[in-house]
This record gives sequence, C-alpha cells and structure tokens, in this order.
Amino acid sequence: MSDPDAHPPRPYMNPYLAGFGLGLVLLASFVVMGWGLGASSAFSVCAASCVAAAAPDYAAGNGYFAEYAGNPLRDWLTWELLGAVAGGLVSGLLANRARLTVEHGPRWTRGKRLLLAFAGGVVMAVGARIGGGCTSGQALTGGALLNLGSWVFMFSVFGGGYALAWFLRRQWT
Repeated sequence: MSDPDAHPPRPYMNPYLAGFGLGLVLLASFVVMGWGLGASSAFSVCAASCVAAAAPDYAAGNGYFAEYAGNPLRDWLTWELLGAVAGGLVSGLLANRARLTVEHGPRWTRGKRLLLAFAGGVVMAVGARIGGGCTSGQALTGGALLNLGSWVFMFSVFGGGYALAWFLRRQWT
C-alpha cells in the first residue's frame, strides 16, 4: 500500500536552465576565487593532510604530499566539494527524490553493480591524477577557457560513453 500523504517526486529541472545555472556558478567561481571549478584537488588536500597527520616526516619529504598537505578546511575546493554534496542532498530532499537505493538492471546483482561502480570510481580517480584534473575541471573550466585539449577530452568522454552504453544496453532491459 502506498502512503496517501506521500508526495510524488517533482519533475527534473530543465537541462538547459540547469546548464545555464552551472555556467553562472562557473563564472562566479572565476570572479570570486580566481579559479574555475574542479574537485580532484580537494581530495588531494584531504589525502595529503591525512598522510601528514600520520607520518609528518614522510609527507614533508614527499613532493606531492608536501604540496597539498595542510588543513583541508582552509582550501576553498574542499568547501566547493562539500557544498556540491550538500546541494545535491538538499535538492533531492526538496524534490522528494532522496532515498537510499542501488539502481541496477535485472541481470545484475546489487553487489556486482556496487563493485563495478567502485572500480569505475577508482579508474576515474587515477585518471584525474594522471591527467592533472577531474572531468569537471577539464570540461567546465578548460572548456570555458576554450582549451582545445578539454574539448577533445569531452568529445572522447561522451563518445566513449555512448559506445560503451551500446555494449551494456541489454543489462538494463
């Protein structure tokens, strides 16, 4: 039985309006902070800070950790990342879409879906560190600056996504 007092989820926002809003956020980021959007550096600051707390001598002698170590709450990208998570939660709550669920096709188990999602996240994290930035930094910030490499990256990401989706489409039907 469904709850008669429950409200159905509200429709999704118009993607063009959402994209325009994201563009305004990116512009505000450049104007206020002098930098574009990105998230991978926040993870680097948090990881380096944890290493520095556990092994300060090692962190000080390691060029990577020494560059990023410090209080993660003093880095504005940490606040950007926390704000994105909080904003997503508030948006889900306001639209009546916040619920704990694992979406997967009928041929996949919940465990397999979570394992593959985790593996994909690891691949993306390693790629972000090798590439010197995350997809939001590459696509939004680099694209806004008309960086050719960022545009090539985004066409590759979308092209690869569409190609992979063709192979996995039967898993969702």
